[in-house]
Amino acid sequence: MTTPVVSIAYHSGYGHTAVLAEAVRTGAADAGAEVHLINVDEITDEQWETLDRSDAIVFGSPTYMGTASGAFHVFAEASSKRWFGQDWRDKLAAGFTNSGSKSGDKLHTLQFFQILAGQHGMHWINLGLHPGWNSSEASEHDLNRLGVFAGAAAQTNVDEGPDAVHKADIATAEHLGRRVTETARTFALGRAAA
Repeated sequence: MTTPVVSIAYHSGYGHTAVLAEAVRTGAADAGAEVHLINVDEITDEQWETLDRSDAIVFGSPTYMGTASGAFHVFAEASSKRWFGQDWRDKLAAGFTNSGSKSGDKLHTLQFFQILAGQHGMHWINLGLHPGWNSSEASEHDLNRLGVFAGAAAQTNVDEGPDAVHKADIATAEHLGRRVTETARTFALGRAAA
């Protein structure tokens, strides 16, 4: 059986996005991946090498002012060294984000991740869930309660700490980790069979 290597490259300004990164890690590990958490504002040469050998990279950042954080943008620009050699070509990519508002322009952050992945020649993995909490019988405790398809999106009140990250958003991030791992395994088996 193939053990996919999944790395989670994230930045967390106040700890909320770190909670989601841990949830993605849990989901990926539960699905059988070798998982690495990489805080991009403290990234080392060894961690860059881990990203290079990963089957999948999951990008994560809070949404600040309608896009990923400045620290994540610094990481994205530094990844251009990999872009020149297309070192991440045909890896899988996915993403997650958190903001204080229900929308908070989180979609723009996820689209930024998608474009970053596209420039690297990576394959984007979407959330693969129907939207939750969109009918009279639904609840805020549904998976994908914010109805985002591109990746895992979370909302946490700005006056609450990381312990207030919504349980449904954590479960949605875990789902993303499992989905990325399962897709990475399928890709690896397909490559082996080709």
